[in-house]
Amino acid sequence: MAVATLILLLLVLVAASGVLVRFLPLPLPIIQIGLGVLLAWPIDGLRVELEPELFLLVFVPPLLFIDGIMLPKREFSELAPRIFGLAFGLVFFTVVVFGYALNWLLPQVPLPVAFALAAVLSPTDAVAVSSIVGRDLVPARIRHILEGESLLNDASGLVVLRFAVAAALTGQFSLGETALTFVLVAAGGALVGFATLWATAKVLRIVAKIGDVRPEVQVVILILLPFAAYLLAEKFHFSGILAAVTAGLYLSRAGLFGVLSVPARMQNAALIEMLSFTFNGVIFLLLGLQLPTIIRNVPPELSLYGTFWEPVLAVVTLTLILLAIRFAWIWFGSAARGAIARWRGHDTLRLTTRLKVVMTLAGVRGAITLAGILSLPLVISVNGPPFPARDLVIFIAAGVIICSLLLASVALPAVARGIPLDEEDMSVNEERLARQVAAEAAIVRIEQMVDEVRDDPARYEARLAAAQQIIPSYRQRIVGEADDTKPGDMQNALEAMIDAALDAERGALLKLLKARKINDDTMRAVMGEVTLGQALSARKRAAPAKSNKRPKKAGARK
Repeated sequence: MAVATLILLLLVLVAASGVLVRFLPLPLPIIQIGLGVLLAWPIDGLRVELEPELFLLVFVPPLLFIDGIMLPKREFSELAPRIFGLAFGLVFFTVVVFGYALNWLLPQVPLPVAFALAAVLSPTDAVAVSSIVGRDLVPARIRHILEGESLLNDASGLVVLRFAVAAALTGQFSLGETALTFVLVAAGGALVGFATLWATAKVLRIVAKIGDVRPEVQVVILILLPFAAYLLAEKFHFSGILAAVTAGLYLSRAGLFGVLSVPARMQNAALIEMLSFTFNGVIFLLLGLQLPTIIRNVPPELSLYGTFWEPVLAVVTLTLILLAIRFAWIWFGSAARGAIARWRGHDTLRLTTRLKVVMTLAGVRGAITLAGILSLPLVISVNGPPFPARDLVIFIAAGVIICSLLLASVALPAVARGIPLDEEDMSVNEERLARQVAAEAAIVRIEQMVDEVRDDPARYEARLAAAQQIIPSYRQRIVGEADDTKPGDMQNALEAMIDAALDAERGALLKLLKARKINDDTMRAVMGEVTLGQALSARKRAAPAKSNKRPKKAGARK
């Protein structure tokens, strides 16, 4: 009963955070962490023991799977060298530099434990990055780099953590063996992701051939995919996180969406959005619930004189060291790529100093860091001594999470203000082109279907009549996409009429239901069509608004 009450309470707070973000000038993760902290304080507040392995299994695979689906694949391919440089190169650079720096600043932390802390602090949080680095804050390419990095560096950071903990427990460490094992673990995770994706595609195709299968069955099979990939990879001691990410990245190329029925696609799209919002919110609420307990137990190593500011200063200093390491890597990588591109005579994405600072501040830590650090063992061996400096590194990790989130929330909008966003207009033009080409292809196919039965008068007349009803809507779409210069009064009148017509449909249906002339099943079926019409109407009017808004914003910054 207590677990059920906790789940319901978390869901209520997730919904409340979605309302509060409209009134508070803070990113959604900060609000959700704050609600979790309030729930755990004062002294008699709620206490939740977070099981790291269960946390990783329930939340991480589906969220990274969804992020992999949403990540633009073309941009990911184009920016792959930069993404892999941050997702893998920066992780190893951070582990080495920050590990030695922490061991030097706090000798109480053994070097293997310092490497373990650096490993869990190296991954950036995909959810926080997406929430803070919005569409209208940084150029599209920078956002894609940051999202791709946060998608992949979880695997590299947690794999390095595994080796660092093993070194702390056994006192043995081999750089060559560690590097080889890392490659095997990462490659094995990717292969398991591909294999699970292929098997799921086969299952869905078999289900589709059976016919008359409820769309919910297809959706459930698809939702189970990231969990299957994660568990199978972990079973063979590969990277489960990388398996889930791989399955999401290559889902569309495997043709799974084409196998799904139309109702299943619609349900899947709605379910993905709902799961992403809910799971993300619960993650940050749980993070907030853990913080009071961690913060109350300030390690004596950080409070020699018993003052409040000593641990705060230590956490801020370590956060700044992490940011300095990140900035140095971004600066060096950008300079190296620029030199190579000039030597080859190629163009490359040039990062200004301000963009480098933006990418540095966007390296926020989150749920993966907390789950990783809480997974440290309590003792070195059975009935052995406690794991060295465990409470100290947990406190540091929690402090860095909060410090990086607050710093990014406050400083990032100020630093990024005024950066040109001209690249965003490309997506508007691409949407317009896609709609035009799709509509033209539909018209051609409809006309072909009419011509195919020209020798059969009855079928020809039936198809011609149907084509005359369908083709005008496609031609109107082509004209609407090609011409953005419609008079404002006409456009407003058109929108008002569409809304009024849909509202009239809804009102008429409600009257029929109250008069008992139709039942609830009929009401739901027809109301679903009306709701879909409203959604399509809202989507059509959002596209011109977007295309009108962004050029104006870009022009204002010139």
